[in-house]
Amino acid sequence: MRALKITGTIGAEIEGLDLAQPISPDLAEALRDALSRHLVLMVRGQRLDLAAHKRLTAVFGPLATNPYVTGLPEDPGVIRVLKEADDRSGVFGGDWHSDMSFLAEPPGGSVLRAVEIPPYGGDTLFANAQAAWETLSPGLRDLLAGREAAHVGKPHGVRWAPPMATRSRGAIQMVRGDPAADEERWHPAVVRDPGSGREALYLNPIYVTRLEGLSEEESAPILEVVRRHTIRPEFCCRLRWSEGAVAIWDNFATLHYAVNDYAGFRREMIRTAFQGPPIAERRIPSA
Repeated sequence: MRALKITGTIGAEIEGLDLAQPISPDLAEALRDALSRHLVLMVRGQRLDLAAHKRLTAVFGPLATNPYVTGLPEDPGVIRVLKEADDRSGVFGGDWHSDMSFLAEPPGGSVLRAVEIPPYGGDTLFANAQAAWETLSPGLRDLLAGREAAHVGKPHGVRWAPPMATRSRGAIQMVRGDPAADEERWHPAVVRDPGSGREALYLNPIYVTRLEGLSEEESAPILEVVRRHTIRPEFCCRLRWSEGAVAIWDNFATLHYAVNDYAGFRREMIRTAFQGPPIAERRIPSA
């Protein structure tokens, strides 16, 4: 196994693996260590069936089920991310975000496998929220440290429901119009990785509506400054997919963005998520 860095701050291509084979305890530990160091892993040229895909996911934590996205009938924890060639609608994950942060226990990360890809486009961008926190101005660090943020399931609720034209359609079936998704869920604005000890911004641009002690109006300019800082090019990498490629990422230390630039071509991916350490273990102890 060899890890080749994609950029100076985030991402690594992993070579020398056949993930269709059983994963030994030593290899599992090496993969977890690589994810902790690089936050995003890409393993190309894999031929995985569903069992092997789930076995890989389990290396990082128990399989997580998304209550707002319909999985496969035979396996609700597995999501088929499909956009047909004639689908001109929005794309699943088409804005900077981390996954499902409005849940009480958001997933720790995801495993995404390319089944069919377009001849161009459909890349996925990732941003390093650890590097963003470490380079944030002292004033903003003081403002955010120890503060909670309200997360709301905007795309699935009522108040912030997205326009029909921007919604993804096709094979991805999502719960819409659920009033429960509009309820605020409070998580730390800055979280700590229990393993590495590194801290990261946890301010999801899609789901965070306000900071503790501030209104939505007061929070908006702060959140926008933080968003722009987090997605600076030097904190980002861009994965170009190839058939059989598998990406694994840390959901608490990164943001990602699915690029919708392949109209006229079919794109099919298989996605799972895993549970990591719970929010309670990611909170930064008071000084």
